[in-house]
This record gives sequence, structure tokens and C-alpha cells, in this order.
Amino acid sequence: MNALHDEPDAIHDVLGIGFGPSNLALAIAIEEHNARASAEDRIRAEFLERQPSFGWHRGMLIDDATMQVSFLKDLVTMRNPTSDFTFLCFLRERGRLVDFLNAKTLFPLRIEFHAYFEWAAARLSHLVGYDSEVVSVEPVTREDGEVRWFDVTSRVPGHPERTTTRRARNISVAVGLEPHLPPDTALSDRVWHNSELVPRVAELTGAGAPVGRILVLGAGQSGAEAVDYLHRSFPEAEICAVFAKYGYTPADDSPFANRIFDPEAVDVYFRSSPEVKQSLVDYHRGTNYSVVDMDLIEALYATMYREKVLGKERLRLRNVSRIRDVSALDDRLDVTVEYLPTGEREIISSDLLVHATGYRPRDLDTLLGRASKLCLRDDKDAVLVGRDHRVEFSPEVTAGVYVQGATEHTHGLTSTLLSTTAVRSGEILDSLLTRRAGDMAARTAAPA
Repeated sequence: MNALHDEPDAIHDVLGIGFGPSNLALAIAIEEHNARASAEDRIRAEFLERQPSFGWHRGMLIDDATMQVSFLKDLVTMRNPTSDFTFLCFLRERGRLVDFLNAKTLFPLRIEFHAYFEWAAARLSHLVGYDSEVVSVEPVTREDGEVRWFDVTSRVPGHPERTTTRRARNISVAVGLEPHLPPDTALSDRVWHNSELVPRVAELTGAGAPVGRILVLGAGQSGAEAVDYLHRSFPEAEICAVFAKYGYTPADDSPFANRIFDPEAVDVYFRSSPEVKQSLVDYHRGTNYSVVDMDLIEALYATMYREKVLGKERLRLRNVSRIRDVSALDDRLDVTVEYLPTGEREIISSDLLVHATGYRPRDLDTLLGRASKLCLRDDKDAVLVGRDHRVEFSPEVTAGVYVQGATEHTHGLTSTLLSTTAVRSGEILDSLLTRRAGDMAARTAAPA
């Protein structure tokens, strides 16, 4: 049965698709606005999330992994430092504020920051519908040709007949990233993406399954973390890292380079020509892409050296190398690894292959469906997005689509990161309020 919420009071000012950190930050901004606004100025919002509960990269919540951004870049502080949704307020409520301060760090455990997100999400449970997978976004066209709303249809995962359609003046798309895999890669019980690392390891160790060798493909932070975690989790197994670099590259987290993640840097990037944008990404890739924290690099090197001294080498590198073929046999994987300088190939038998090969934005066109045909695009067919994170449409479309996380081509390196999440949520809220006020003024001035 399809239920359509189309009464005037049920039309949402904004409907969020996805409820990860980005839309969670937006929900907090809206909640704080509504708490101080008059009844007519409040924003009617709802958020849809396909997962049964809040979850953010759960598969990589390694027990000792820390955040790579300061705790001050939480869901609200850079927008509203006085908010009671800050990470520090979370710590105070949990009775750990003094303990955290004594630790003298800007970088909490990743598992603790996830708990902070869950804490914030639980306080906004009245705004979110879990187990709601969005299956279509349809533009609603009036008789005069104006597209004023979108109808967003969602279903309960696994139950295609249980659908609900909600109508919204604006939608905020924040569906996160999806695992990126080499072409023709088939995931299986022996071939994983690192996004499922922790539960997969728990499953194997719980079953007591023998593991002799694991290959990890990837030279970035996730790859190095996977190597370290697997090395600790399987104390008798050989862990072999495979990547095309000569060695792990340190992340550039120096103060001047980190300014590429400042809110002001988004303005600079947005105003720049395509050539300058590409230069900025190329110059500063080392802040984010295929790089590793220096502490982890040094720890892995120390482990390798110690094992050489002891004569039991379990941590190995296949550097300057690529995986050329993977053959799945009944009891193992035969992985063909090519040493690039000579072209020499070696078949390495392995119990597991873990792809730490990164993520990519989910396809916006697939999600928006027919609505995507109304988007304006650049000469590379990328969707044009305004500085306020609103997609640019053809003139007949007055409904809005705000995009979070898939705008590196317009807004720079912070697009998929937490660095400006709080600031971005405020910018989107301001845009919603400004456009609604302008729309109301225009309709009031229109002749009867």
C-alpha cells in the first residue's frame, strides 16, 4: 500500500535522504532554529535512513583507531560553540570530560566519536525514520509548469509492498559514500572490502577458523589500519600489504596545509576556475588521499623490524606492485601479484584478500531519477551546485535539492569530510530560510 502525505500541513520544508553525520548536523541546526522561532517560522523537517539505526563506518570502528580531525570539528561547534550538542557536552553527560582533558589530545577514539554521533541522533529520533530506503524522487509539476515539490517514496528494506510517499519543498541528499573496488572484483567470504573489516574479523575469530595469510590491497590510512588490525587479530598469520607505491606516504597535517579544510577555503575553491580547482586538489591530495598518519607508519615499520630481528616475519610488504588476477579455489585464493619495475609475476596463495581501495560518492542521477534530467550541468556533465549547496535547475523548478558529500568538483576537498559539516549545515539552513522568505514575499505580491 502506498500512503501519500499530501495535506498542506504534511508538506515538508526539507526532507533529508540519509541520516549520517551530514544530515544529522543539519537536523541539529533545524532543531535549534525551531526552538527559538515562532510557529510560522519553524522548519518542518524529516529525515529518512535505510539502516535500522544510526551507523557511521561501523565496519572500521577498530578499538584503538583515532579520529583524523579535531573533536572541535564535531556536529555543531564551528557553527554554534554554545550548543548543547557539542562533543564536550556529550563527554560531560557521560562523566568523562575531565578524563578527556587530561588525555591532552585533539583526536578522540573513533569508536567514542561514533558514540557521540549516536547520542546526538537519539536526541533527534522524532525527526528521523529508520528502515526507510528511498526508491524514487519524482518532481511534482503544477498546471502552469512550475515544479514546486518533490514526491519522495521510501520502502521498508525487504518489503517492497510497504511504501510511503512524502512531499517536500526541498530535499537534502546525504547518502554517504560507497565502497570502491577494482573492476570485476567479486566480494565473497574470502574477498572483502575494508568497510566490513571488524565484523568479518570477529566472525572468523569467533569461529576459530585457521588463517595462514591475508593480503591487503591499498596504501592509504584504511589499508594501513587494516594491516595493523589483522596483524594483531591473527597472531599466527602472515599479513601482506600490496600497493603500487614504494612505501606508505605520511599524511600532510601541517598547519598551513590544513587550511585547505577551513570554511574560507571553500569560498576560494568555489570561485576558482576549473584549472585552479584541479591544481588545488593536486597540490593538497596529500592531506586526504592515499596517505597514512605518521604514528601508524612508524609503528608498522617498528613491527617489521622487530620481526626481522626475531626471525619470524609475519608483516610483509609487496611494494611497487599490483594485483593482476585473483583465482578463487575451494580452500584458498591464488592471487597474481606483479612487481612493476620488472613485470615479474608471482602467485601468492592466501586465505583472505582485503580491498582497502577507498570509497566514491553514490550516483546522484540514480537517486534523483526523473528529477536529475532537470539539473543543470557543466561541460563534464557534472551537476552544477551553488555556493549554498543547492543544485542548479532549469527555471521552472522552484523546489530545491541540497547535496552534501558529492560536491568536490564545486566545493573542494572538504566535501566528503567532517571538517566543515557544522558550517555547511548552517549554510543550508540559511539558504532554506532565505528562499522561503523570498518565495512567500513573491507569492504575496503576485496579483490575485
